[in-house]
Amino acid sequence: MTARLLKLLAGTACSALILSPALAQEAAPPVKAPQYVRQAPAGAPNIVLVLLDDVGFGTTSTFGGPVDTPALSALARQGLTYNRFHTTAMCSPTRASLLTGRNAHRTGVGAVIADSRPGYSGFHTKDSAMIAEVLRENGYSTAAFGKWHTTAAWETSPSGPFDRWPTGEGFEKFYGFEGGETDQFEPSLFDGTTPVRRPAGKDYHLTDDLVTQSINWFRGQRAINPKKPFFLYMAPGAIHAPLQVRQQWIDQYRGKFDQGWDKLREETFARQKRLGIIPPNTQLTPRPEGMPAWDSLSPDEKRFASRLMETYAGFMAHTDAEMGRLVQSLKDAGEFDNTLFIYVVGDNGASAEGGLGGSLNYLGALQGMPETLESKLAHMDTIGGPKASAHINAAWAWAAGTPFQWTKAVASHLGGTRNGLVISWPRKISQPGGLRSQFGHVNDVVPTILEATGIPAPAEVDGVKQVPMDGTSLLYTFNNANAPERHKTQYFEIFGHRAIYHDGWMASAFHTRLPWGAALGAGAKPFEQDRWELYDLNSDFSQAHDLAASQPAKLKELQALFTREAAANQVLPLKGQQFGDAGLPSLQTGAKSRTYYEGAVGVPEAALPRLVGRSWGVEAKLGAGKQAHGVVATLGSTDAGWALYLDAKRYPVFTYRLYNIATLTLKGRKPLPVGQNAVRMNFDYDGKGMAKGARLGLIVNGAEVASGRVPASPPIFYSITGSFDVGVDTGSPAGDYPKDAPVGNPASGMTIDSVTVEQR
Repeated sequence: MTARLLKLLAGTACSALILSPALAQEAAPPVKAPQYVRQAPAGAPNIVLVLLDDVGFGTTSTFGGPVDTPALSALARQGLTYNRFHTTAMCSPTRASLLTGRNAHRTGVGAVIADSRPGYSGFHTKDSAMIAEVLRENGYSTAAFGKWHTTAAWETSPSGPFDRWPTGEGFEKFYGFEGGETDQFEPSLFDGTTPVRRPAGKDYHLTDDLVTQSINWFRGQRAINPKKPFFLYMAPGAIHAPLQVRQQWIDQYRGKFDQGWDKLREETFARQKRLGIIPPNTQLTPRPEGMPAWDSLSPDEKRFASRLMETYAGFMAHTDAEMGRLVQSLKDAGEFDNTLFIYVVGDNGASAEGGLGGSLNYLGALQGMPETLESKLAHMDTIGGPKASAHINAAWAWAAGTPFQWTKAVASHLGGTRNGLVISWPRKISQPGGLRSQFGHVNDVVPTILEATGIPAPAEVDGVKQVPMDGTSLLYTFNNANAPERHKTQYFEIFGHRAIYHDGWMASAFHTRLPWGAALGAGAKPFEQDRWELYDLNSDFSQAHDLAASQPAKLKELQALFTREAAANQVLPLKGQQFGDAGLPSLQTGAKSRTYYEGAVGVPEAALPRLVGRSWGVEAKLGAGKQAHGVVATLGSTDAGWALYLDAKRYPVFTYRLYNIATLTLKGRKPLPVGQNAVRMNFDYDGKGMAKGARLGLIVNGAEVASGRVPASPPIFYSITGSFDVGVDTGSPAGDYPKDAPVGNPASGMTIDSVTVEQR
């Protein structure tokens, strides 16, 4: 304070407060300064949580499987391996439970296909806050990378709301994708809530990108504030279909699966016993009814199936290497010893959604679109690359879940719910390399994190009273292999398949839906007709011996317990798989026409007027310069969809993709005139019913310049990996763009005044 200012203040009433501390204290008692900087508990560890996708219990070499996973095995030697850890049997419910510590239905995310029941709405309720929000409020930096898939479908458009996106659930940084899957070479990405293009480069792969982004993030956090711990959630989406990975990873497994799935299960089973991953008295469960024996396949069917499994294995091996790179980066930064590294090896069992015959483009097959063996063989060399959305045969998924029954989506049996878990924390695990066999569940992860960090579970978050957590911390197992298990009871339910675990016993009821069934669903039967099975898991590790007939009283006891747990967790009423529930909000308002403008990107297909099963059209009004080229509008992806664009010579082009069934490209006879133009495509549907063919006509300034036909069309949707974009293609390319076009083939040299999509 300058002398002049002091002199001026001396004659004022406030001068005494400034110049006399004693008088100031007498006039106003001291007030405790607010804490502007949140502080984590002293010594709190960093948290890294990894969640893989569609990895069966018997997939990785760490758990006796055929895919070499040295990075996972190294982490297990430095930490602990859990062989009785469980998921929900489906991706979104597992993620909701994993990140909240509650049962999935309690959070509102009890299914992937939502309906109006509170436990199945897909609408994550705020009374079960995610761990990222709790950690952020307690002094942690937080970030999520990869697959999210817990935002309600009607909230996934660019119009939001965004409070159930990662950045609204406590994550300060999000880089990844919103839906259940994405193309690995041309993903549909968000940075926060903003659609972004993937980094340029010919060797791009999503898993590489996610790991690099995560390493850069935590290094930046430590450089700025080295005392602030971080929470890093890594959910790469691997090895969910589409099975896509660079060729050198596939080549490592060439010929390694020619013995077939029946023999592979026997080989995996023997390795699991040698490793001690399963008890010596475990029995190998039989192949499910309806699933073919390997020896029943023709030579061509075997050749195609082997190539699929080689790609699945290569994808897993590549993922392991990238997770190993993340671990090594923590070690290089000196962060590993005080990092609680929780690695959940799959959000459910391996996926049988590729069907009994495997698939080159499984989203079409799931909708009942034809896929012939001849077509598969003709395009077999595309498996694993950007032009295929391949998926393994259902029987490979069953083999990847050795020694258990069933696969992903079957919550009644361990093949759907038993996943490997590895935990490392060098500072706190005194005897690394051990095996733990206490019952665990994904809802145990949040309580484990809270106990490890010394942060109590909050009673309220943002003014919302929190429901109690359902999980149990696993810290009690870290340094006591023989500690009695504390998670005594757990229900399971997906698509009506259901089970109850209690104190070593499990009662299981398979409902109707086969895990390789089409998305159109199958005929349901009353739930009271389901046959319940009973297993003593204390002596029957693999669910091989059904005791229902010999112990009816025990079965009745567990059935009653399931009903109580189901009622308490918003599981009831049971309905099985639901479609078209009118009780939920929707992005489809019934509008028959919508107009979009340049800059509209990442718009879900569900936000457009419905285009399946009817005639429709798209019309663009644009101004073209002499060098005009690039995307005008596009929907979908390389799987299925369409793109309206100008090629490098300004010719108008429309490409329509129908999985691996047909691709039609219409091209104008001359370049688009310089100046204002109206370019339109009419899709004239063949008639009533689903999946019919159509005539397509490309029209420039009122005159048809090209036409053609497609033999069919999607019955439900075009793609779940792509979106509707104006002026750029943000996902895997729907158009047949020039090879030298930049990523996304963005519009250049033109102004897109409007794009109207309409039913006709």
